[in-house]
Amino acid sequence: MSETLTAELSTVASVQAVTSPYDHRTVGTIHRTDPDAVEAVLATARAGARASAALSRDARGRILDRAAQSIEDRSELFARTIVDEAGKTIRQARKEVLRAVNTLRLSAAEARRNAGEVVPFDAYEGSEDRQGWFSREPLGIILAITPFNDPLNLVAHKVGPAIAGGNAVVLKPSALTPLSAQLLAETLKEAGLPDNVLTLVHGGREVARKILSAPEVRMVSFTGGFSTGEDIARTAGLKKLAMDLGGNAPVIVMDDADLQKAVESCVSGAFWAAGQNCVGVQRILVHSSVYQEFKERFLHETAALVVGDPAAENTDVGPMITGEAARALITKVGLAADHGARILAGNKISGNIVHPTVLENVPEDSRLWQEEAFGPVVMLRPIDSWAEALDVANSISFSLHAGIFTSSLGTAMDAAKQIQAGGVMINDSSDYRFDGMPFGGFKYGSLGREGVRFAYEDMTQPKVVCIKN
Repeated sequence: MSETLTAELSTVASVQAVTSPYDHRTVGTIHRTDPDAVEAVLATARAGARASAALSRDARGRILDRAAQSIEDRSELFARTIVDEAGKTIRQARKEVLRAVNTLRLSAAEARRNAGEVVPFDAYEGSEDRQGWFSREPLGIILAITPFNDPLNLVAHKVGPAIAGGNAVVLKPSALTPLSAQLLAETLKEAGLPDNVLTLVHGGREVARKILSAPEVRMVSFTGGFSTGEDIARTAGLKKLAMDLGGNAPVIVMDDADLQKAVESCVSGAFWAAGQNCVGVQRILVHSSVYQEFKERFLHETAALVVGDPAAENTDVGPMITGEAARALITKVGLAADHGARILAGNKISGNIVHPTVLENVPEDSRLWQEEAFGPVVMLRPIDSWAEALDVANSISFSLHAGIFTSSLGTAMDAAKQIQAGGVMINDSSDYRFDGMPFGGFKYGSLGREGVRFAYEDMTQPKVVCIKN
């Protein structure tokens, strides 16, 4: 993600074209926010925070439900917008739209459901004459910074829970894929959201830092690269931070696994969205007794993928977001090959398209093994034991999801306990995600959780009311 964020921040024109990563045609334009306009943005957000907090929970829920229905009714428009600006294939884009609908509906339910709890004061000696409760109150202004790879649903994951909690949102979508976010904002306002509750900004580093450092911004929710996350943490000051900073997902295939199920799931998990997926399959650790058979099946399924125009109904793998990102990935593959990695498939580049690439014998000190690839590249490695698999899976300093394929309940439960990841998918690849579950990482860099209920709770604060009899 870091290369694309760099490209985004370097653009200085007041009007910027949004181009297709597949054929480079202009698909829309945005007006970039001038740094001098930040105070007006914050003034709007301050008024929006008051307006949002004044909405009843029912009103927030109805707005979110109406927006969800409107997106569902116009799902093809939203899907085609995702294809145009992000290069995601049309079948994948339609699934993203359905997920965004679900995210908003879950947010509407949370607005109505999660209002607080009774506190049993009289359960404690000395408080027998007290009763009360805590409510969940809005934080105020939330800054949401979203990436290019899920330009609709990842925006919904920040905006939906924030509105459900009665907050105002300043939304800074990726300058590479801002059109889906604009459509979502327009839809929410058409559904009854007051204009000042959600404010879009399109700007570079100076604009972001001015908003980040403003004391009235009470939380920053960011999805993107590690270096940008570190910069945000240094700039934000005393604010709540929620960050999803990427992953390098391991999937373990044991000798008792259903190999065909494992192959199909891992091929999909590795190459979905051209591999631009923070929980995409990157390292596949296969028991040595079934390694050769798994490899042959995996390469067969990979060769069957259709690569090309993301708007075509039969395309499986479209372009990466920029030519710079595609070339950087091919460079990483080449460096790994120079140090002993064997390329089994792919390693071809056509414009922004990187053909699905499979490697083995990748050195564990290489950048390709240690870093998030964020492209259609996957690495195979044989392992001789469960202990070795666990050691290799946990060897990376950051982690989002992992997967394991096995028919042993004991091994599955051992994996759930011992793999260091925010989610362990059993008999599924690492890229499974349901929008209601907690989503986030273990180890370095990850802060907080997405998933509607969990983001909603991060975006609200408890207020205790205690009555003495």
